[in-house]
Amino acid sequence: MAHFFAMGGYAAYVWPSYGVTFLGLAAAIILTWRSYAHAKRVLASAEKGDRS
Repeated sequence: MAHFFAMGGYAAYVWPSYGVTFLGLAAAIILTWRSYAHAKRVLASAEKGDRS
């Protein structure tokens, strides 16, 4: 198991790349979710006839 986590000596490159990928995907999900919530608010406001 330790050999797996050492990644054949390349762990210093492999694990940070997994971390950067995870952070990038998490940021994309969060930003998409926030944009969706904002669009829902704008649509609800437009449907009510508000101008703000």
